[in-house]
Amino acid sequence: MLNILRKCTHRLMSTAAQPYPFSSVAIVPPPSTIPAAPAGAAAGKGLMPYLKERILPQDKLALLARFGRRHPERILPGSVLQVTSQHAPTAFTGVLLGVRRRGADTSFVLRNVINRTGVEVQFFPASPHVKDVKVLMRAGARGSEGRAGRRMRRAKLFYLRDSPDKMTAISAGLR
Repeated sequence: MLNILRKCTHRLMSTAAQPYPFSSVAIVPPPSTIPAAPAGAAAGKGLMPYLKERILPQDKLALLARFGRRHPERILPGSVLQVTSQHAPTAFTGVLLGVRRRGADTSFVLRNVINRTGVEVQFFPASPHVKDVKVLMRAGARGSEGRAGRRMRRAKLFYLRDSPDKMTAISAGLR
């Protein structure tokens, strides 16, 4: 019975491939062919259209820098921001809960309470859908834009999800 099963599997697995050196039954398929690069790519031809698609515009780079750690006017968690985008919601105002720094894939999360329901929206500053980010109240008294609020001692303010009174106090500017 075992020999019959072995012959059937051998017949099913038989191809024009090379046999596996450690087993008489297993057959390894041939390696897949990798497509060759275009001839001009080695000389740098066709590189600029590719880079123009990949490199961010200057205004997006400036916006990304404001979410960096070392920017003098960096936007800290606890700040109240207004983000204008091209699609709905066109303008969203909320408290900055946290920033996820990943280069061009940097994102930030804003939270607001609308009709007694907590709403969180994640935005990507490098996205073409984000038009503008305006600071309404800055956490920490740095910079000239917006009013100065209290600096938060955490990098991620996820604890505000559980305490809506602190959330409204920050967004109202009482705290």
